[in-house]
Amino acid sequence: MKISVIGAGNVGATCANVIAHNNFANEVVLLDIKEGIAEGKALDMWETSPINSYSTRTIGVTNDYTATAGSAVTIITSGIPRRPGMSRDDLIGTNAGIVKSVTEQVVKHSPDTIIIVVANPLDVMTYCAYLTSGLDSSKVFGMAGILDTARYRSFLAMELGVSPRDIQAVLMGGHGDTMVPLPRYTTVAGIPITELVGKERLDAIIQRTKKGGGELVKLMGTSAWYAPGAAAAQMAETIVKNERRIFPCCTWLTGEYGLSDIYLGVPVILGSNGIEKIIELDLNAEEKADLNTSAEAVRGVMKVLDDMNAAV
Repeated sequence: MKISVIGAGNVGATCANVIAHNNFANEVVLLDIKEGIAEGKALDMWETSPINSYSTRTIGVTNDYTATAGSAVTIITSGIPRRPGMSRDDLIGTNAGIVKSVTEQVVKHSPDTIIIVVANPLDVMTYCAYLTSGLDSSKVFGMAGILDTARYRSFLAMELGVSPRDIQAVLMGGHGDTMVPLPRYTTVAGIPITELVGKERLDAIIQRTKKGGGELVKLMGTSAWYAPGAAAAQMAETIVKNERRIFPCCTWLTGEYGLSDIYLGVPVILGSNGIEKIIELDLNAEEKADLNTSAEAVRGVMKVLDDMNAAV
């Protein structure tokens, strides 16, 4: 079982490292365009295998997609990171070209692969990979919902002083300021979050979640990598093991939630075939309105890509 990670930057390297440590694949191929970077990081990871007792082989290559041939799952992290003062939308021009080129090479060598997109702006880069790949939409989807939900859950755990393992939550919509955390579907060991956290504090946590990526950019001067890399690795593990776990993923909608022809974060069942099923929650009027607002923001960015493609 081979998994390929395209892009050996902070996110890609973290993702490959988590996959290797969790020991559910035979081989992880880490690919980058910069000479020696992927080779060095992959070798460094492999040298931890005797210490951390895992067998997954990590191999690094420079722009050699033949090494990725036959990958069951391919994770695309390529692209420039977001920097202070830069919105996700600002990234589209450069990163769309990168994702298109990468996707063409990926499907050429692994026509049956499942593609997980991590590159930003996430929703539109997933759309770009889908348009380029020719694969069924069930096999091309984006990571962001797991990351955003993890931030939400981690902030709630800090607020309550409890383990994040006991917190379950649903978050929908685009990966950005219009994302839609859903308190009505948030529990702590089965207890509704609204019974444990007051509305004012909960609203503040929701706002922090929406700005979670920007908070880290402001602190570090670049995008996050530990949580995004771990989130993508978790998706790959669920697919490889056919665990059929329910995760929020950036998924192609064809009428679900009254939305069509858009990539948007919704809860799905994730298994060996990729998106096995899209789960439709019974949203109330406020939740539907928030989701529609988020969808309109995503459509605006998708239109930028469509206009770029039309101009070519």
